[in-house]
Amino acid sequence: MATFVDDAPNAKGLYGAALLFVRWSDSGDRPVGHLETEYLAWGATPAEALAPVLALTLQEVKRQLDRCIDAAGATGGDVRWP
Repeated sequence: MATFVDDAPNAKGLYGAALLFVRWSDSGDRPVGHLETEYLAWGATPAEALAPVLALTLQEVKRQLDRCIDAAGATGGDVRWP
């Protein structure tokens, strides 16, 4: 799991931050897919947007992953997560 934040602000001058979940090969030597959350926080600076995402509890992160998996399944995506 990783966080990401926009490189540039949107039209309203805000940066968005979200989570990125990487799916690794069975051998663990390479990524074979990923899921991303919607933007979870916004801020006037990248650091301001990222702070609430970094403060998420493990349970909240797991809920976000489950939502991503459900959404991928609803759209016919690959939801085979180890």
